Amino acid sequence: MSAQAGKSTPEASLIAAARKGDPRAFRELVRRYEDTIYRFAFKLCRDREKAEETYQDTFINVFRKLDTFDGKSKFSTWLYAIVTNNCLMKHRQASRRAVEESLEALDDPSSMPGGRFPSPIARWEDTPVSRLLDKELRIHLERAIQRLPTDYRVVFTLRDIEGKTTQETAAVVGITAEATKSRLRRARAFLRRELDPYMSVKERPRRNKGARR
Repeated sequence: MSAQAGKSTPEASLIAAARKGDPRAFRELVRRYEDTIYRFAFKLCRDREKAEETYQDTFINVFRKLDTFDGKSKFSTWLYAIVTNNCLMKHRQASRRAVEESLEALDDPSSMPGGRFPSPIARWEDTPVSRLLDKELRIHLERAIQRLPTDYRVVFTLRDIEGKTTQETAAVVGITAEATKSRLRRARAFLRRELDPYMSVKERPRRNKGARR
């Protein structure tokens, strides 16, 4: 093994060495990305056991497919794509189509009874998730994210939680930028609808104790 395969070794050198079968170079790559990969897997899977399985599967895939990394994208982007694919395989369910249809209806009010949304959606600006400090609201948000179909959850997680750009997200998921925007729009609409009752309560003005009934 090259003595250079350490904490200060450039990533490109580690990848080149690992491709040649250097186990210490590969272990260093794992060390650098293991926390990032596990956190991302957990955000997608929303289940500790599945996240651990996805984490393990990801590095098995990296070990087997490192030769396929062409360097045209960031190594981290390539890793995100592997995590995403592994998580998607674990989460595809027969009931997903029914939820997707409800998401599509959010884009087309004419498909709703009366040709409009059943109730106005409370104002919810495109605020980063980290700013939603209210504990109860965060709990409801986590539950709502779990109910998102995995394809939409992936895009929402990458864009609004991980802070990736539309182009980076599209590269990870393997879809076009327009498709990425569409999934993100529907995911946000779904979450707004799910959180509407809680946002409405928070925004409702409090009655002055001295006011007449």
